[in-house]
Amino acid sequence: MAEVTLRDVRKVYAGGVEAVKGVSFSIPDGGFCVLVGPSGCGKSTLLRMVAGLETISSGDVAIGGRVVNQIEPADRDIAMVFQNYALYPHMSVYDNIAYGLRNRGTPKAEIEARVAEAARILAIEPFLQRKPRALSGGQRQRVAMGRAIVRKPQVFLFDEPLSNLDAKLRVQMRVEIKKLQRALGVTSIYVTHDQVEAMTLSDKLVVMNAGEVEQIGTPTQIYRRPESRFVATFIGSPPMNLLPGVVEADGRVALDGVTLASDDMRAGLAPGTRVEVGVRPEEAEIAPQGAPGTPFAIDFIEELGATELLHGFVAGAPFILQVATGAVPAGLKALTLSIPARCVHVFDAQTGKRLGRVESENARAA
Repeated sequence: MAEVTLRDVRKVYAGGVEAVKGVSFSIPDGGFCVLVGPSGCGKSTLLRMVAGLETISSGDVAIGGRVVNQIEPADRDIAMVFQNYALYPHMSVYDNIAYGLRNRGTPKAEIEARVAEAARILAIEPFLQRKPRALSGGQRQRVAMGRAIVRKPQVFLFDEPLSNLDAKLRVQMRVEIKKLQRALGVTSIYVTHDQVEAMTLSDKLVVMNAGEVEQIGTPTQIYRRPESRFVATFIGSPPMNLLPGVVEADGRVALDGVTLASDDMRAGLAPGTRVEVGVRPEEAEIAPQGAPGTPFAIDFIEELGATELLHGFVAGAPFILQVATGAVPAGLKALTLSIPARCVHVFDAQTGKRLGRVESENARAA
């Protein structure tokens, strides 16, 4: 196990295309860090630079205090699990798991012991003599993880390992990966574009966009205090509602015919400043009948079983409200919302950056 540190890491391709733009953060020994962001944001490129599969244009990557920029992938003491499993189809499960150890000249008795231990941990003991074609997708992914486990590396790297699995199996496998990482205590970096995977797996979450880090923190920090419009709408399902507004003299925010208070307002914001107001769908509440509040016009209802998503409009802007199923009578077209000041986020309309008065969690978490 080892700490992993990235210092101003950049990747520039031919033609001046900058895929990764000065990324810096560290992962403590035994930590589980998830890189999340949309396709093309640079997260897989960053992982491949840690692995040594991509050259680093500038900056440093250190594993266990040792800068590995010029060290070959095989000598970095890492193990990588890929999206496509990368199993040898002509080999048995046992031979796939043992392959790397044999190449390193590991004694036969030790290979047998390590493979047996990995098979027990991953519950694939009955499949050791099968070929990969005789396994399900989840079983193949376990074999790929077994091949990584037997290496006993300092760092595990996961490159979207669950993207080829169906929805039910993805849930099961992400729970298994988290339990496995905790049991082994190996520092891990995991890449995904799925924000649910990112939130459930990570100790430390790095949100990336267009080659840059938008925010670093725990899943709870990032969910509760997104530092930008991008993070607010990327993390959370359904995403945060955003409404155009203008700062008023008393620190409140005026929407189209509606005024909201926000605990997020900081001193010094000039009246008339254009902002965007964010409210998560589950944090707005239905006000008691006759109570003052924010008008909400219902357009249609999306049924999700235990909950419902009410799609409609607040102050002329699209708005989604998440409520328990049956909380709203059938056929109702309008209601009044109570939106607590603690749940109203404020972002700069031009830059998209948070205009909160509390010190950035990004700075503290990094």
